[in-house]
Amino acid sequence: MNNKSLDPTKIFLITGAAGFIGYYLSKKLLEQGCQVIGVDNLNDYYDVNLKQTRLEQLQLFKQFTFIKQDISDKAAICSIFEEYKPNIVVHLAAQAGVRYSIENPDAYIQSNIIGFYNILEACRHHPVEHLVYASSSSVYGANKKVPFEETDFVDNPVSLYASTKKSNELMAHTYSHLYNIPVTGLRFFTVYGPMGRPDMAYFGFTDQHFAGKPIKVFNNGDFENDLYRDFTYIDDIIEGIERLLSQPPKGNGVQHKVFNIGNNNPEKLMIFIETLEQALSQSLGREVVFKKSFEPIKRGDVTATYASTDLLQKAVGFKPKTSIRDGLQKFTDWYVGYYGIK
Repeated sequence: MNNKSLDPTKIFLITGAAGFIGYYLSKKLLEQGCQVIGVDNLNDYYDVNLKQTRLEQLQLFKQFTFIKQDISDKAAICSIFEEYKPNIVVHLAAQAGVRYSIENPDAYIQSNIIGFYNILEACRHHPVEHLVYASSSSVYGANKKVPFEETDFVDNPVSLYASTKKSNELMAHTYSHLYNIPVTGLRFFTVYGPMGRPDMAYFGFTDQHFAGKPIKVFNNGDFENDLYRDFTYIDDIIEGIERLLSQPPKGNGVQHKVFNIGNNNPEKLMIFIETLEQALSQSLGREVVFKKSFEPIKRGDVTATYASTDLLQKAVGFKPKTSIRDGLQKFTDWYVGYYGIK
């Protein structure tokens, strides 16, 4: 099945619009002439200046409306739906991060559980053509069978973050069943790229290097039993979402589907680090080698993420294609320019 072009007369509501994925999706829709209502609370989980930079780019489009609001405020979310009457909702706002969920569980319950409930309630009372929401590869927990398939057992999460994302899938299924809401969940696999999240490993490694500090390599840098990650470049993620937007689940049963969006090509962490060093060397025109501090794996981390993308490919004819080398080069070129590194 091929990509259907998006109808520019539709109104898109995107939560987390100043976030990494939210920014790129909003920009792509705006470039096609769509009207986008962006909602974000601009919290300080990571550098707010980066969120403001993304937001400034979106505010160049006259069809973009930004609302600074927290999704955990039910009355505010309902009033946004009442006023703007969105046709398609893409819910990307969430408290992200596996390790932070160990330190600050309250933020995850407030944003990921109550916030998502508020979005579902708003879609119930102001019916939409399609609700698309962010789940996560973390729902697969410590599953050993790879690649991960959407039909796999996912009832053993190893972090509160993963538990909230699994809960979102259950809540979405129930609301779709009870109120006939067409809903699609997306299990993202380690998204990276320019203007990405500073709390992600690739960004953090680069920050640490330029701060003159060693990078922390978990799993003790054991190459034979290294951590594997299915790194997915942002442009591939956006194309996958865009193709799914105009194809809500249909049928007489529950209109709820879940898809993996990953690269289907996991990389060893140590290879990933070497590739990042090479990309930075290329961007700067001089050799870059990170200082490394080897540490045991952290609580809540999983040893491997590896997506089967067969279901996505069958649904919309799309498979991510950006290599880690090309994607990291684009990231380091942006990083060096954005932070003015010589």
